Amino acid sequence: MKTEDGTINFEVSGQGVPLVLIHGVGANLGSWDAVSAELEDAFKIIRPDLRGHGSSLPIDGPYSVEKFAADIIAVMDAAGVERAHLVGFSLGGLIAQKLATDNTDRFDRIVILSAVAGRTEEERGKVVARLDLIRDGGMDAITGAAADRWFTEEFARRHPEVIENRIAELKSVHLDSYLEAYRVFGTTELIDTLHRIDRPVLVMTGEFDQGSNTRMARDMHELIPRSELIILPGLKHSVLVEASDVVAGHVREFLQRSQWNQRRG
Repeated sequence: MKTEDGTINFEVSGQGVPLVLIHGVGANLGSWDAVSAELEDAFKIIRPDLRGHGSSLPIDGPYSVEKFAADIIAVMDAAGVERAHLVGFSLGGLIAQKLATDNTDRFDRIVILSAVAGRTEEERGKVVARLDLIRDGGMDAITGAAADRWFTEEFARRHPEVIENRIAELKSVHLDSYLEAYRVFGTTELIDTLHRIDRPVLVMTGEFDQGSNTRMARDMHELIPRSELIILPGLKHSVLVEASDVVAGHVREFLQRSQWNQRRG
């Protein structure tokens, strides 16, 4: 399916309470396959393919987290979904924070997975350097270190085909769209608005995630009033692949809990 203007592709599956899953930079809605399969018995799952990714149209010109958030609202409208739970991974987690802040009436509970809200000056410098590297060398410039950044050594050793598929997927992404999406992910600052989120929120990240480190996860947890925190031991950024059952289990428990209780992480 596509939005009415044809810019964004999305899929709907499962039955039950609506749940929107938003993927990260350089991925597509297929990155949610394993987690979605674990949840489709209880949720009506809406998976957008972010603009500039997969089969959606490329990003045309400068983009922003506000525009990505507006795209998600457009997908919900096209799917006929007024309210939903929301899970965002990486860039999707950043978009989820923006949606939870500015579109409170559309969402009930929010999971922010392996995402960022605020970066130190050093971290922002690394993002800019990475953007320059990609701009100069193309998508090939980032694939060499991709496995080390995303996957644990044991998983990479046991599943080389997964690494190869991820690298091939990255290389297929439109370069200008990737650069613009990564700039949004790496430089958007939302840390000063998180106190405005008044919905139950679960913040979750891998213990050794190099994209969303535990410092940022703890900062988000401290600043979002009704939040709880889970650090997934031993994992890096590829939690949707390496620990799909664990992620789905935490998401299910959080979203289906009859009474929300704040658990300090």
